[in-house]
Amino acid sequence: MEYCDVEGCNQPAHRSISYDDAIKSGLRFKTKRRRVYLCKEHYKIYKKNVKKFKRLEKWRWMG
Repeated sequence: MEYCDVEGCNQPAHRSISYDDAIKSGLRFKTKRRRVYLCKEHYKIYKKNVKKFKRLEKWRWMG
């Protein structure tokens, strides 16, 4: 069983995302693996913080 990779969190993992996407959220991680694991609470924070980046990326490709 995997656990959340955010510093100071020991909750069970809910999702895994790529490290490159994860650092855009502003969260601090224990490791620098290819995939990082997030608990439910930190996944919600990740989604909230990355929403702006994804919207800008979408607009950039629309053209």
